[in-house]
Amino acid sequence: MHAIWVLAFPIILSNITIPLLGAVDAAVMGHMDSAAYLGAVAVGGLIFDYIYWGFGFLRLSTTGLTAQAIGANNGEEARAIFGRAALIALGGALLLWASQPLIFYGAALVIDASYEVEQLARTYFTIRIWSAPAALLNYALIGWILAHRNTKGVLIQQVITNLTNVILDLWFVMGLGYGVEGVAWATVIAQYTGLMVGLTLLQRNLSQLEGHWRLPSIFNLAKIKRLMSMNFDLFIRTVCLLSAFAWFTAQGAKLGDLVLAANAILLQFQQFTSYALDGFAHAVEVLSGHSAGRKNKAQFKRDVKSSTQLAFLFACGFSLIYFTFAGSLINLFSDIEPVLALAKDYTLWMALLPLVSIWGFQLDGIYFGLTETRTLRNMMILSLALYLPLSIILRDHFENHGLWAAFTIFFLFRGITLGMRFPSVEKRAFP
Repeated sequence: MHAIWVLAFPIILSNITIPLLGAVDAAVMGHMDSAAYLGAVAVGGLIFDYIYWGFGFLRLSTTGLTAQAIGANNGEEARAIFGRAALIALGGALLLWASQPLIFYGAALVIDASYEVEQLARTYFTIRIWSAPAALLNYALIGWILAHRNTKGVLIQQVITNLTNVILDLWFVMGLGYGVEGVAWATVIAQYTGLMVGLTLLQRNLSQLEGHWRLPSIFNLAKIKRLMSMNFDLFIRTVCLLSAFAWFTAQGAKLGDLVLAANAILLQFQQFTSYALDGFAHAVEVLSGHSAGRKNKAQFKRDVKSSTQLAFLFACGFSLIYFTFAGSLINLFSDIEPVLALAKDYTLWMALLPLVSIWGFQLDGIYFGLTETRTLRNMMILSLALYLPLSIILRDHFENHGLWAAFTIFFLFRGITLGMRFPSVEKRAFP
C-alpha cells in the first residue's frame, strides 16, 4: 500500500485544487445580485468541460502508452508518444477556434436556459475559448509526466495553475468588479501559466530519459493509427460521460433557474469527490501500465487490491463528511436564500454518490493503464443508454429528486458494467 499512497497522495492534492477552482467560481458568482450569474458560469463551465474533457484522451492515452513504454525500457518511444499527443493537441485547438460560433449555438440549443443566463454564458465562452491551446497541451504534458511517476511534478503544475486562477478570480471579480468576464479571463491566464510550468517539468524528465527525439519515430504510421484508434475510443467514452453531466444540467435548467443554481452548487461536491478519488485511479493506472509493460501479473494484482482498498476508505470518509456537514458546506457557496434552501433538500445524494461512484473510478484507472480503450468505450455507451430514459421517467415522477436518483444509478451502472468485463480484460493483458 505504501507505493500506492506515495503515488496517489500528490495526485489527490493536485486534483483537489481543480474542483476548488470550480467552487471559487461558483462562490464569487453566487454572491452576485442574481442567480443568473451562477447559472451562466455553470452553463459556460459545462460547455468547456464538454469540449476539453472530450480531448481528455490526450491525458489518458499518453499516460497508459508512456507507462508501458517505460516499463519496457523504451525511452525513444516514450518521447515519440508525447510528440504525437502534442501535435493532436495543437490541431484540436485550431479546430476549436475555427468552430467556436457553432459550438456555442449547439450548446444553447441543448441547454434550454433563460435569456439572461444564455447571454452571460456567451460572454464567458467567447473569452475562455482562447485558452484552448494551453488547455489541450496541458493534458498531454500531465499524462506524460504522470507516466514517469513524477506525481510531485503534477502537483506543482496543478497547484500553480489553479492558485493563479483563484487569485485572479478574486481580484477580477471581488476587487475590480468584473462579472463573468473576470472569471473567464482568470482561467485563460492560469492555463497559459500552467503550460509554462508543464514544459519546464517536461524538460527535466527528458534529461533523465534514454533515447533521442526522432521524427520517423513520431510519425510512425502504425503507431499513429493505433493512437488514433485508442483516442477515438476514449473520445467517445468521454463524450458519453460528459453527456450524462450535460443532460443532468439541461434537465435541471428546465425546472427553473433556482434548480439550475442549486444543482450547480451540489455538483461541486461530486466534482470534489471525483477528483480526489481519481488520485487512486491515476496511481493504479500508472502501475498497471508498468506491470503490463513488464508482463508482471502478480504485481498488477497487488496494486489493484491495495489501491481499491484505500480508495474505498476515502469514499467512506467523504460520505461521512457530506452527511454530517452538508448544510454548512452549502452555505459557503451563496447568500441567495432560495438557492441555499433548495440545495439543502438534496444533500442525501451528496452523501450517497461517493460510495456508488468509487468502483467506476477505480476500474477506469485500471483499464486506462492497460489501454483497454474499447472496453471503456462500450461500457460507457451502455451506461449512458440506460441512464437517459431512466432520468426522464424519474424526473417526470419525482422532479429534481428523480434527476439525482437517475444520476446516482448512472454511476452504479458504470461500476457494474466495467466490473463484469474485468476477468477478460486481465486475461488479455496477462495471457
